[in-house]
Amino acid sequence: MFKRYSFDVTNVVRDVNSIELRFQSPVLYAAQQSKAHTRYEVPPDCPPLVQKGECHVNFIRKEQCSFGWDWGPSFPTQGIWKDVRVEAYNLCQLNYFTFSPIYDARAQEWNLEIESSFDVVSSKPVYGHVMVALPKLQTQQTQGIELQPGERVVELFVKINKNISVETWWPHGHGNQTGYNMTILFELDGGLSIEKSAKVYFRTVELIEEPIKGSPGLSFYFKINGLPIFLKGSNWIPADSFQDRVTSDLLRLLLQSAVDANMNTLRVWGGGVYEQDEFYELCDELGIMVWQDFMFACALYPAGQGFLDSVRAEVAYQARRLKSHPSIITWSGNNENEAALMMNWYGIHISDLPTYINDYVTLYVKNIREIVLTADKTRPFITSSPTNGAESVAEGWVSHNPYDKHFGDVHFYDYISDCWNWKIFPKARFVSEYGYQSWPSFSTLEKISSEEDWSCGSRFSLHRQHHADGNTEMLLQAGLHFKLPQSKDPLRSFKDTIYLTQVMQAQCVKTQTEFYRRSRSQVVHGEGHTMGALYWQLNDIWQAPSWASLEYGGKWKMLHYFARHFFAPLLPVGFENQDVFFIYGVSDLRSECNVTLTVRLHAWSSLEPLCSRRTRRLVMKAGKATLLYKEPVPRLLKTCGTCTRQRCVVSFHLSAAGQLLSPTNYHFLSSLKEAVGLHKAHITAVISQRGDTFVFDLETSAVAPFVWLDVGNIPGRFSDNGFLMTGKTRTVLFYPWKPTSKSELERSFQVTSLTDIY
Repeated sequence: MFKRYSFDVTNVVRDVNSIELRFQSPVLYAAQQSKAHTRYEVPPDCPPLVQKGECHVNFIRKEQCSFGWDWGPSFPTQGIWKDVRVEAYNLCQLNYFTFSPIYDARAQEWNLEIESSFDVVSSKPVYGHVMVALPKLQTQQTQGIELQPGERVVELFVKINKNISVETWWPHGHGNQTGYNMTILFELDGGLSIEKSAKVYFRTVELIEEPIKGSPGLSFYFKINGLPIFLKGSNWIPADSFQDRVTSDLLRLLLQSAVDANMNTLRVWGGGVYEQDEFYELCDELGIMVWQDFMFACALYPAGQGFLDSVRAEVAYQARRLKSHPSIITWSGNNENEAALMMNWYGIHISDLPTYINDYVTLYVKNIREIVLTADKTRPFITSSPTNGAESVAEGWVSHNPYDKHFGDVHFYDYISDCWNWKIFPKARFVSEYGYQSWPSFSTLEKISSEEDWSCGSRFSLHRQHHADGNTEMLLQAGLHFKLPQSKDPLRSFKDTIYLTQVMQAQCVKTQTEFYRRSRSQVVHGEGHTMGALYWQLNDIWQAPSWASLEYGGKWKMLHYFARHFFAPLLPVGFENQDVFFIYGVSDLRSECNVTLTVRLHAWSSLEPLCSRRTRRLVMKAGKATLLYKEPVPRLLKTCGTCTRQRCVVSFHLSAAGQLLSPTNYHFLSSLKEAVGLHKAHITAVISQRGDTFVFDLETSAVAPFVWLDVGNIPGRFSDNGFLMTGKTRTVLFYPWKPTSKSELERSFQVTSLTDIY
């Protein structure tokens, strides 16, 4: 599933041919391979029972999650999933060509390393010449070539014209994604002409691991074109259990949704597939940085010669195929296998640990790392995620504590502790996985369920939940700050529960992400300098409760709308510590800016703000988190007359010259279940059309938390959703993904806010 195969059929081809394909069950094959590994076990044998999966997936080079995962079904496919063709040639054929733009810092110039592989079937050498042209860079180079019979690799070194300014590729939010058209033309004996074209992007990437003042350990952050960049984004899993259903349109929809939520990074997770070419082309075009795992996840793996040979061929093929994409900024050997080994997830006896460590180093370091670094010198390689990076290397490639907050990246999950308490989160260098589950919307579930399924305790609800105690944990977390749905009608209760789990998920991930963003410029008790937040997970593989912010098919959950705000380039972040309220200004901009901070107090019982204050002009430094405001909560409340923690909520935003520069953020002074003065809000919408966009003019009778606009199965997204409505009116836009009409939207439209579920 992970590499391309070519077979020479010269000796069997006839005038009329047929090809017969025989497939073996991947489940039986994996079991046979495991059974044949007699010297010692390679755990885990099977996934946890709650995942309803198949066993021994670590023995087959196939999409690991296709044997079942905690967010997806077990559908171990078999068969051919990419194109098949017969090729005929009598001189030679170009197998592949790949390239790497290299920056020479000393000479301050760009060069291009091009590698072309030929299969020469002629019995005599084939002569000719090759011409490489990048017209916009006024670069052209021609050289003669000689191809001896057999498999031959031609390496070209092209110097980019120094007199022309090269525009670099930048991640989304930091600059343009400029690319240059390149053609490569081989003119060979016998009138054979082979022409290829490609888009070339120029950029540099560095992983910076160096000492930090006032902190033990090392930094862990990426520089693109010399600029330190905070990685904002999520984790990508396969978009469907059946890869042939993943269309160009679906890929563009999901990746555009990531960019629309102000993300600049996706981690292609190591339990899925190496994505199709179009995925990476879209990431190049959209400015999405890719953290690319190799396909090993949550398991130990065999290190027998047959397995290693297969992996070596796979890695060489994938590195060659993908290395010319500027979007890929790092290779990572696996997902969580260093942690699985060193935190002893599988109960390995201490005396057997050296055997498994040796297998780990053999697979990821002596094989995968060696091949990748030989094939690609333009980006860093890390052995695992999470890892302690340079510290893991120093400890013999595995660290005694792979979750050390002073090194590398961490994964963090805690479903029981109160997610509104930012002190439970790790102040780490980089957080590459974290998250909370929620249910997808009723319109998504309705397509694959029937009436008896529509309750939280149904067989359907339990069957679709593959995370142990997941349904209970969602309600437990929601119950910390919200009243749980109280309707006696099972369908109403189910819909209300779906809504509340999305509220809880959005609020939890918001609190956590804002903590990481404001920690970028801080070191507290030796911890901090956080330079990445990639929540788990972006997309769904089927219709089920999961950690995703995009439902199966692409509909935005409340979390995705929140992400659009909490990943904004300029953001005010509010939090409390020991009864003092702080607001930090977080900037991803490349230049400093002057801002005014406006802080308002609103009563739950009134649509007019109680009081408002504006600061003098403040300076927000480029790429920093800056303290903008600090006040004890009792004093803040006292300045506003009737306010108490239970009666009021704080909102705040950044502006300049009267123009809004940031989303309006807010801070709850108490749990919403303790809020005093909240009334049931009656919200109406008048819908009108403006070109291809629809305008929803909303009016409310009362302050409404978590206003959720839903148009059922009509594909599209709103400009904002899940918001706190503190004023009488608000205008929201709807961007349809397919043609629709005002009357269709009016028929499908529903609005829910928090008090509707009581």
